[in-house]
Amino acid sequence: MALRVTGHSAKQALERLSRPGEHRVLRGDLALVGLPGLVYTPRSGKGLPAVAFGHGWLQPVKRYRGLLRHLASWGIVAAAPAAQRGPLLSARMLAANLSTTLDVCTGVRLGDGDISVDPGKLAVAGHSSGGGAAVLTAADDDRVRSVVTLAATETRPSALDAARRCTMRGLHVAAGEDRIAPPVGHAEAIAEAWLGPVQLRTLPGASHLGFAEGRHWSELVLDGHGERPTQKYARSYVTAFLLRTLTGDKSWDALLEDEVKGAELTYQRGALRPPRTG
Repeated sequence: MALRVTGHSAKQALERLSRPGEHRVLRGDLALVGLPGLVYTPRSGKGLPAVAFGHGWLQPVKRYRGLLRHLASWGIVAAAPAAQRGPLLSARMLAANLSTTLDVCTGVRLGDGDISVDPGKLAVAGHSSGGGAAVLTAADDDRVRSVVTLAATETRPSALDAARRCTMRGLHVAAGEDRIAPPVGHAEAIAEAWLGPVQLRTLPGASHLGFAEGRHWSELVLDGHGERPTQKYARSYVTAFLLRTLTGDKSWDALLEDEVKGAELTYQRGALRPPRTG
């Protein structure tokens, strides 16, 4: 068994990563560069990692503000486009919006010029249809180094087909009580089709909307509602995974590698840690 160089157990990592990091956070508006949406950044930093996040069907991006702010507090630029807000969400267009958001993160001055993003440290993520759109983006945008989905749904064009072309590392978090996108036909199928190293975690008591923050009228027509325990797991796993795959931070490996109560390791193939360089 390999020796772990950090002192964090999986439980300790879960608790620490569920709390804000050390960075003060700035909030911006993507509309200033022609794309509706939100962007959160650390107050300063050069060569930062960045993630573009896709919202779920009928979900406003404000329902993910806590997650975006949390990632920024851990040193990750996090941005979410909001151009596909109606009932006729186009996964293809949302995927294109995610790529455009990465363009903004790497090519537009952020903050007061004290913030820059490393084009070699980019990821996409998303919830529900936004998770499926993130897979579409990753399959066609060779800048993407890793992907995270939360209760991902199959899309048109097919996220399942796109997963077969995704060579980067992927983490898929499924909701065990999801009646909108049951894991077997959605997140689990995407994970099993994934070409690169992949892990599927299942939160047994989570609902489809458990990852979305606050309240929204869509809860009248969709299953579930915002759940703080679900959001806690999401914050911790998304943060650990992005820090590991984009920056090589090994501090939280126990969370990604070990069995964790409340976040079952349902499927894994390959190692989520990036290859050694140099």
